[in-house]
Amino acid sequence: MLIKRREFLKISSLATASLLMPNFLKAMTFEEALEPNQKILIVLQFTGGNDGLNTIIPVRNDIYFKERNNIAINNSLPLNDETGINPALSYFKELHDNGELSVMNNVGYPNPDKSHFRSMDIWHSASKSDEYLETGWLGRFLDEECYRCEHPTQALEVDDMLSLALKGEKNKAFAFKDPKRLYQTSQEKYFKSLYDHHHDDETVSYLYQTLGSTINNARYIFEKSKAKQTTQTYPNSQLGKDFKTVASLIKSDINTRVYYLSIGSFDTHVNQNERQQKLFGDINEAVKSFVADMKSNGLFDNILLMTFSEFGRRVAQNASKGTDHGTANQMFFIGGGLKKKGMLNPLPDLTRLNEGDLIYSEDFRKVYATVLKNWLKADSSKVLGWKNGIYDFI
Repeated sequence: MLIKRREFLKISSLATASLLMPNFLKAMTFEEALEPNQKILIVLQFTGGNDGLNTIIPVRNDIYFKERNNIAINNSLPLNDETGINPALSYFKELHDNGELSVMNNVGYPNPDKSHFRSMDIWHSASKSDEYLETGWLGRFLDEECYRCEHPTQALEVDDMLSLALKGEKNKAFAFKDPKRLYQTSQEKYFKSLYDHHHDDETVSYLYQTLGSTINNARYIFEKSKAKQTTQTYPNSQLGKDFKTVASLIKSDINTRVYYLSIGSFDTHVNQNERQQKLFGDINEAVKSFVADMKSNGLFDNILLMTFSEFGRRVAQNASKGTDHGTANQMFFIGGGLKKKGMLNPLPDLTRLNEGDLIYSEDFRKVYATVLKNWLKADSSKVLGWKNGIYDFI
């Protein structure tokens, strides 16, 4: 069978989106549902470097208002006497007041890198700043936990391409943007003829095999997404649609334990407040709908939603009413099973900076170790090589 260049590119795009491994080929034959009360992790990535100081605001800190005379948030919603939250995240305040949100402040790592790409790789791989890994922390979780898994949907990313965070040495997650669109593409007659196609060239043959598995997985995910479609109203934003997809899958009997979402860009060098307000508005409304959906179905206690960004911003504003690349940042944790609520640790110390940047106090790998061990019940030392303790907020 001859293959035209345009058709090859189309096949490559579909196959690359899933990035599956050979041991997953034709692996969707068996059902493998989640066990009752299975804990589920949802990671929401704030791509581009969100400004943490205008997210969780030090309302009594004179340095903050002096260094940000044009962009400081003066109408934050109070969380306690010292702390407010950006008013565009009004639902996050409600979650906080209900004991359903925790905030870890000043999270980072030694010798921080202020390149978007490199710092994101560090967060995805859970590496040291001078260490380069080709696997991600959740991918290694799949390697450790899924050596007997029947099919590769234990982790799903709602995106066109798979992030490093979900790539293991042996196992990888499955990436898709929309179950229906992926399924419709996979059902085109050209693709359906590829299952049993063989080619002498090893690379081309692998591409055909991978695509065949992708077709099978696409059907499975699409059927699960339809099984218990949500009646909850979600915003029409892309993030709203992504959370709606996740909600439908969670309510089905799919075996997924980790979902990965992203929103951005938070790279706010110019007119930061307008951009950040728009993004926070989308996040606020999408999370509000999702939490309501999970609560109405009795699933909220089994959900942990965690947010992160690859770095924060500098303490002082720049000349364009924005902020430049910085270092440490906060992480949000939302769920019905939190053991400790509210502010988990002090705000960043603005009197102690490194050339205008925050000095981190909490290592993100300790956060990952906590999530792996306490929530996903995995061996965090094997996944991360981290043996420096964990937190106790979940």
